[in-house]
Amino acid sequence: MAATLESLEIPEELEAAGPGLRDAKRIVLTGMGASFHALYPLFLRLNGSGFTAVMIETSELVHSLARWLEPETLIIAVSQSGQSAEIVRLVEQNQTNEKKRGATIVGITNDADSALALGANASMVTMAGKEFSVSCKTYVTALMALHLLGGFLCESDERQSREELAQAADAVGAYLDRWKENVCEIADGLGQVRNLFLLGRGDSLAATGAGALIIKESVRQHAEGMSGGAFRHGPLEMVDDKTFAVVFAGAESTRALQSRLVKDIREAGGRTGWIAEQANLGAWNLPPTPASTRPMIEILPVQMMTLALAAEAGIEAGRFERVSKITTTE
Repeated sequence: MAATLESLEIPEELEAAGPGLRDAKRIVLTGMGASFHALYPLFLRLNGSGFTAVMIETSELVHSLARWLEPETLIIAVSQSGQSAEIVRLVEQNQTNEKKRGATIVGITNDADSALALGANASMVTMAGKEFSVSCKTYVTALMALHLLGGFLCESDERQSREELAQAADAVGAYLDRWKENVCEIADGLGQVRNLFLLGRGDSLAATGAGALIIKESVRQHAEGMSGGAFRHGPLEMVDDKTFAVVFAGAESTRALQSRLVKDIREAGGRTGWIAEQANLGAWNLPPTPASTRPMIEILPVQMMTLALAAEAGIEAGRFERVSKITTTE
């Protein structure tokens, strides 16, 4: 994260095109997997600042809404490899018709030589280093780049954005200093799990989506990420003594709702983990950090959970058997 922060810059192409970008008819936020989930805080921020922003998986964008590839659209595309099949198709489709100018694409990727970095109108490279398994550091550094980009589009103070990112990097370091203790604490409280849910609201939905994905990828345990509100609309009926719900406290405005959800799940016989600052259990406890960068910290306890689940199952977390690091088939 420190290396990413040192290297991250708003591309010159964006600096020059700033006013025009802010007048875009729509801003399309796109990616696949963890990259897609990482876009949610930016989605909320842009719409809260008066932009018209939509989120859509790249697989759906290129096949169902290709008409959005027009000059009036700004596309923010995130792909850690920059080489996934859907992202490659997006770049190619946007360049196909030489008589019609396509959308403006801003790419965020970890590979400066990838199709996304080279084919986008402007790109931000996260410089997170090589990653061989599920998205961990590349997910967090993508959030960093999106935070800086969001500040640029919303005309916030870049120096403040960088200070917030520096604090987030320190908070991650503080949490990971005791990662072994965190894994053991989580393992002690898990027990037998059949139904595993990750429940959040607002910015925390990034961690619920990405967290459930890496649990499925890394330990082949089914997990579902959703909003706390959606959980009350049906899935609450599933709760029993083999249900474990990871509940994110999240923003102060909805924390009471999440706290009440924890109480209701426990009363129904389920077990919970409460991810918050000043949480009772150290493994669920988040170091203090600005609210704007909380999504970068919230994913850490879930990453520790994958190690605890792998130990319980007697497998190595993150060793792929059926998929590869880069998805090259649509």
